Amino acid sequence: MGSSFRDLLQYRRFFQLILVLGIGGSFQIGFQLSMITYTSVHVKALLNETWLARSGLPLPTETLTLLWSFIVSIYGLGGFLGSMASGYLTQRYGKKKCLLGNNVVMLMSAFLMGFSKMASSFEMILAGRFLCGISAGLCIPLHPQYLGEISPKKLRGFTSSTASVFWSLGKAFGQILGQRELLGSASLWPLLMAFSGFTAAIQLLTLPFFPESPPHLLLHKGDEQGCLKAMKILWGEGHHQAELEDLRKELATLKGTRSSSVWEVVKDPSLRWQVYTLLLLVITMQLSGINAIYFYTFEVLQTAGFDKDHIPYLSLGVSLCELLAAVMCSFIIERSGRKKLLWGGYWLMATVLAMVTLTLSLQRWVPWMPYCSLALLFCFVMCFAMGPAGATVSVRMEIFDQSSRSSAFVINGTLNWIGMFVIGMAFPFVVESLRQFSFLIFMVALYTSGLLIYLFLPETKNKSILEIREEFEKLNFKKKQVLVLERNVTEERAFCTKL
Repeated sequence: MGSSFRDLLQYRRFFQLILVLGIGGSFQIGFQLSMITYTSVHVKALLNETWLARSGLPLPTETLTLLWSFIVSIYGLGGFLGSMASGYLTQRYGKKKCLLGNNVVMLMSAFLMGFSKMASSFEMILAGRFLCGISAGLCIPLHPQYLGEISPKKLRGFTSSTASVFWSLGKAFGQILGQRELLGSASLWPLLMAFSGFTAAIQLLTLPFFPESPPHLLLHKGDEQGCLKAMKILWGEGHHQAELEDLRKELATLKGTRSSSVWEVVKDPSLRWQVYTLLLLVITMQLSGINAIYFYTFEVLQTAGFDKDHIPYLSLGVSLCELLAAVMCSFIIERSGRKKLLWGGYWLMATVLAMVTLTLSLQRWVPWMPYCSLALLFCFVMCFAMGPAGATVSVRMEIFDQSSRSSAFVINGTLNWIGMFVIGMAFPFVVESLRQFSFLIFMVALYTSGLLIYLFLPETKNKSILEIREEFEKLNFKKKQVLVLERNVTEERAFCTKL
């Protein structure tokens, strides 16, 4: 207990920075994801009122649906563009400056959406949602990269997993504030849409008091003294020679090289299995069923037989369980390791989906079966948050070095936004065709991915970036190593024959 308290004091600035990064980081994405559901009725009312005031005619139902869909989907378009730009901006300006600029974009978005009702302008909501998407697209790669780089090796898994904790916290916070008793009312919904400006302002005002990440200072700016000073500010006045030596070794390997572009990362044979792993993690995230559950929680609960008035509160309960599981993941990830949390989490999620399919199939014949479906929905979200959610963030950061990490996150972010759009568009049609059996598609994907992770992913816990790269080189250059080994054996035999 005394040791934990000393660690808390020693790393207090480090934990403060985690909080600052989280509030202005993944918290925003989770909040936006849940908030939009609770403002839908009021935004549609504004669309009707604005159209009627301008044209004197009621808004046709088809046009209303089209405008609302555009308001929802333009967020994804902004996110896609933000992700595409994140690599270039990070390499040029550094993560700290990019995050500060990102907060300005979010403040502009909050201003437009917050005053949209007063101005009777749904165009302001469209522009605000687009800017909010750009901010999210920048934030998704920047937040976990910054987290991984400010962390000492022994706390890297815990630190990276806090991105999923704040994501879950933002999602739950959006659902809480979205209740009719709080900001989800007809008069206060613009404040709900503008709330992200408040959290962006907190990060904008506090982040300048913290240093740039130590790896950025040494590997990009060549400032060893600044790097050591940043380590002491964040990690206390202890000896940090081991971390500094790891960075020096990484600097030696990067000497004379520049940051790799996306195409160079894809083509580089020394990064082949890292890219394969990244693609596997992205595809599994989209085909795990978790995004489908997030997008269509209300529909899933209705299918399970629950009353519409109770569904918002049940949905909030699901989010709170997810938050609790994400917090637990951050405490067990350093003990369990990333690999076990990934393949074990995937297989548990797949098993739960098989049971969900069974309970949805039996609910017509068994009156209490909807409650089983609800319990399994809670279990599914908890299995995801306790394992793959936190471990995925950590692994993505750890398997790439400083020269290729920004471009790797561009690939990850771009594919994530495309996947979210495709799943959001396709899942309703899949459900209409297959009903409860649609979850079996996700089940197969999860079992397959879990097996691949178990067979091929090296454990990254407590290893430096160079040690992790050496593990991947055994996969990337396996054939060459076999050829070298055979050649050595042949030479030894020849030498023995001459004797």
